[in-house]
Amino acid sequence: MTPAALRDMVARGESLSVEFMGEGCQALSDRDLVEAVVCLANQPSQEPQYLLVGVEDDGRITGARPRHEHGRTDLARLAALVANRTRPSLSVRVDEVVLEGKGVLILEVSPSRTPVGTSDGVFVRRALGGDGRPACLPMGFHEMQSLLADRGAFDYSAALIAEATWDDLDPIEFERYRRSIRTYRGDEVLLQLSDAEIAKALGAVEANGDVHGIRVLGLLLFGREEAIRRYLPTHEVAFQVLRGTAIEVNDFYRWPLLRVLEMCEERFQARNREVEIMAGLFRIGVPDFAPAAFREGLANALIHRDYARLGAVYVQMHDERIEIMNPGGFPEGVRLDNLLVTPPRPRNPLLADAMKRAGVVERTGRGIDTVFASQLRSGRPAPSYQRSDATGVSLVLPGGEANLDFIRLVVEQEHDDRPLSVDGLLLLNALWQERVLSTDEAASLIQKTAAEARAVLGRLVEGGLLEASGETRARVWRLSAAVYRRLGQAAGYVRQRGFEPLQQEQMVLQYARQHGRVTRADVIELCMVSPSRAYEVLRKLVRSGRLARQGTGRRNTWYTVV
Repeated sequence: MTPAALRDMVARGESLSVEFMGEGCQALSDRDLVEAVVCLANQPSQEPQYLLVGVEDDGRITGARPRHEHGRTDLARLAALVANRTRPSLSVRVDEVVLEGKGVLILEVSPSRTPVGTSDGVFVRRALGGDGRPACLPMGFHEMQSLLADRGAFDYSAALIAEATWDDLDPIEFERYRRSIRTYRGDEVLLQLSDAEIAKALGAVEANGDVHGIRVLGLLLFGREEAIRRYLPTHEVAFQVLRGTAIEVNDFYRWPLLRVLEMCEERFQARNREVEIMAGLFRIGVPDFAPAAFREGLANALIHRDYARLGAVYVQMHDERIEIMNPGGFPEGVRLDNLLVTPPRPRNPLLADAMKRAGVVERTGRGIDTVFASQLRSGRPAPSYQRSDATGVSLVLPGGEANLDFIRLVVEQEHDDRPLSVDGLLLLNALWQERVLSTDEAASLIQKTAAEARAVLGRLVEGGLLEASGETRARVWRLSAAVYRRLGQAAGYVRQRGFEPLQQEQMVLQYARQHGRVTRADVIELCMVSPSRAYEVLRKLVRSGRLARQGTGRRNTWYTVV
């Protein structure tokens, strides 16, 4: 940790990952310090956490008091103190940085795969308090289970429910499971088994010959409604229909998963209108919302929710979007920037396997691809998980008016035996809306490296769907003239193609002369190019001596004519 990095961290203030503990008025006890470390270690985040001793809550640097003899702090002894007073022992990295002439102790805490407590049995976690500020709150047993499940160390769906018996399972639900296998081509081997044998094969019960106990999975798949209410009160599903601020439907269910999934699908289909369009000789149905995206999104919410946490899975149908929300954030290793490429990481592995064998979700575990592909093929914007946080996952499926021209393009590609991949659909959809993309922007969109993005873009160029202009880092990608012609918008190609490099430079110079200055944002709007291309144009004009750069920083820079 450098002084500059520490200064930036202090300037950003306290957060769920950074805690300030000042010693200006009173020295910090060993017990308080260890509890603060434990609090940070129990964060669901996968990134390092930091405890800054010697920084007040308001960001003032008051310095850390010496903790050992001779007026100094032995960093190795401080790390040993934390290790000795935590269970399991935590290894922390301790640094001391001088800022404003005062020493600040920096304890870097790596997240633990298991809940951590003090040697006195205190378990606390970092969370937002009632005043909206980060605080250390008591950590309950169910929160410990959730933490273990998030990090792949515990499968809640495999937990035994001591009081539940075989009579709490409903034979009708076993038949529903068999019907799902037949309908969606699941694991047909299970069709030959009795109810008890299916339960044993799925791991829904504990058995050694006879059934000795019922697992959470057993109730989730086959439980009677009254048994679920009694033994699994955290399981609940809400189906809501909202028209503006008015609520038309607001129903809550505590049913087995397959039953509630069927009910939600029936209600969804009853409200999902459809129009037909012609794509060449083919008649295509275009629904308001893609059924496959809805089904997979809801199934994922039911499978991956945190069943140790109170709260319902919400399905909300709005006029122009559907929101599916489930308690519990993403499992460890899953983030917004790697959703499309990360390996499957189910929070409830036993439940996920049982639903795959029923044919409810993809056997490959890549249901996220189905959500994105189905949504994009229906001519709608890509699904969004941007509202998700550490406490819940939120999927938004945009509806509204479909892009019928884009649907025709996709259908024609499929009928020509050239189906588009998820990456291809994402890039074409983005180019249809944004008109131009740089390689780095394309890589960020499909969540892959620049080299992988160039390979995908290259295949689209070979297929006659895209064309490139510019060289190396300044290269940008656009829909091809052939695509615009197929969509009946030949003039659109000319408009979006913009001007060649020399013309772009002349336009920028003329703009700067007329207005006295020009910024990169002006160039983006003026020439209809990507941010990276705008930067290249300006840099070339500066190198040639025709423009001079003024100001500092990306946001405070402008250019004037020399």
